[in-house]
Amino acid sequence: MQVFEQWESNIRAYSRTAPTVFSTASNARQVDEQGKVYIDFFAGAGVLNFGHNNPRMKRAIIDYIEHDGITHSLDMYTTAKRAFIQAFVETILKPRQMNYKLQFPGPTGTNAVELALKLARRVTGRTEIVAFSQGFHGMTLGALACTANHHFRKVSGVPLNNVTHVPFETHQGGGLDNLATLHSLYSNSSSGCELPAAFIVETVQGEGGINVASAEWLQAVQALAHDLGALLIVDDIQMGCGRTGSYFSFDGMGIDPDIVCLSKGIGGFGTPLAMNLLKPEHDAYWQAGEHTGTFRGQNISFIAGREALRYFENEEFNTQTLERGAMIRQHLQKIAAHYPAHAFEVRGRGMVYGLDVGDVDIAKAINKQCFDKGLLISLCGVGGSVVKIIPPLTIPQEDLVQGLDYLAEAVAAVMQFRENAYAERYLEIHHG
Repeated sequence: MQVFEQWESNIRAYSRTAPTVFSTASNARQVDEQGKVYIDFFAGAGVLNFGHNNPRMKRAIIDYIEHDGITHSLDMYTTAKRAFIQAFVETILKPRQMNYKLQFPGPTGTNAVELALKLARRVTGRTEIVAFSQGFHGMTLGALACTANHHFRKVSGVPLNNVTHVPFETHQGGGLDNLATLHSLYSNSSSGCELPAAFIVETVQGEGGINVASAEWLQAVQALAHDLGALLIVDDIQMGCGRTGSYFSFDGMGIDPDIVCLSKGIGGFGTPLAMNLLKPEHDAYWQAGEHTGTFRGQNISFIAGREALRYFENEEFNTQTLERGAMIRQHLQKIAAHYPAHAFEVRGRGMVYGLDVGDVDIAKAINKQCFDKGLLISLCGVGGSVVKIIPPLTIPQEDLVQGLDYLAEAVAAVMQFRENAYAERYLEIHHG
């Protein structure tokens, strides 16, 4: 690892909690250059919904390259893009009776958010965006202004303006009553509050701590936005593409977003792709070339993404996701029940769950123990007190069970160490 430590920027982060050099990977397993196998409960922060080196996607990509398929094309037409669009419309949009235009911005999630904010402001002629506490929407300046995390915001170097942050449903001060208060404020022309262009929300806050919004609250957010003449933007970048047990995380929740931001899992193979779904009446505000970029629509990702869509041609895959999600919840609840005095909390939907241990040091110790055992996890929430479980949706059941067992062992080891340390400290104080 000396090469990385000597030459790579000090900003590297994930490598500090996983200090090894990985060489190969398949589905939910990664192998380092020493031959140690790790079960992956991180999945590229939600990018690898279909596992590492998915064989169906790999074969399709190899065939495409061997036949000299177009790799880079700006926003020009290609056979790969056409196949992806047709499959997305037939498999995802038409069965839901959705009518959206598809726009491909730059290849990352933050590009999708920047585009959404720009268009919302263009459509409404307003500047202010309403975002929610503990939300994460990206690292470029517009998206970062919507991101709530102080750790990320403080390094921007400039004021992060034109965004109002209000409490998410599950946070102190949040809920339906708070939305009613916002409605009163925005409806009062002498309240001093500028009418917003859009509300941007995650149905499940991934980086914010796996905080889950209810359908009732999301419907109220949409109603508030539309009453005010604002747009509703759903950031489905981490929770879309099947993560919650349906293709969109808002499926069946009674909302109809004006703009949907997608990225991460949509490219299927781990290659970059982002896409925005836009209501046609909003898309009509664009003029040709007003939002551009060199890597809009990556053809290798279109090839892999088209294969990914085959998983959603029937409900079998979603049913499996929900079944395995129930297994994750059951295992985490069992872990939490062992430590009632610590009030561990389990939150999540589908195959994304958080074990909130309420203590950053405990969470960090669990993370290290997991890595030592051969399990890759991540931390999220305020300060990183939530152990995040987001494995590939394709993970074999035996790997899922083994990984959950590793997690239980890691938690037990950390809690036992803390209890022993407390007992030793107690004896020192009271018995000299």
